[in-house]
Amino acid sequence: MTRKIAIITGGSRGIGAATAILAAKAGYDICISYITNEAAANKVLKTCKSHGARAIKVQGDVAVEVDVKSLFETCDAQLGPVNLLVNNAGIVGETSRVDALPASALERIYRVNVFGSFYCAQQAVRRMSTAKGGQGGSIVNLSSIAATIGSAGEYVHYATTKGAIDSFTVGLAREVGREGIRVNSVQAGTADTDVHTIGGGNPDRPAMVAATSALGRVARPEEIAEAILWLGSDKASYTTGTVLRVGGGL
Repeated sequence: MTRKIAIITGGSRGIGAATAILAAKAGYDICISYITNEAAANKVLKTCKSHGARAIKVQGDVAVEVDVKSLFETCDAQLGPVNLLVNNAGIVGETSRVDALPASALERIYRVNVFGSFYCAQQAVRRMSTAKGGQGGSIVNLSSIAATIGSAGEYVHYATTKGAIDSFTVGLAREVGREGIRVNSVQAGTADTDVHTIGGGNPDRPAMVAATSALGRVARPEEIAEAILWLGSDKASYTTGTVLRVGGGL
């Protein structure tokens, strides 16, 4: 069996790591990006390889266009052209009201969450598009239920980046659908990861969300990864421009 190739940004931890491992089990070769935690990236690669996948890591920041170009070129050289892009890399940023948020924090979160997804999608479309000689493919963007609930008093800045991702998903899907590319997003609920403890976030948020969830808990990263892999697979062959909410009833 010829294995397809998946690029998963931010694949060294959390939902990205869970997605990489699940994709390896599903028959993909894996390319993950990471910024600083090489040990965590290596651990993910080791697990992916144990499932028969070729797996590589590329250090870089999706907010930097040249790093994204290097990510895709490295994947081309070592694995081959991408079939599935998972735009997972993202940050929550510091907890803040809108009127107190520093301009530098606003710029950074947009560069990572929005610019990064655009840069990666541009590179993927150039390779996947049948109009450009490609074989088609699938892009799955990571959104958040924050895009619909707004996250007032804490993360309005984050919520707006995910609203942008949902709009991007619908627009890009309509733009490239006849070029063999499907584009969808997963509007994820709070998951049991360290994302809320990095960069000044609210480490108590998972417990707060669990108390209000219809299921009485937050998501396991693997539960979000299952939705991502379904959208990226041929099982979802007539699904594009879809924002799939996986939010535990919130």
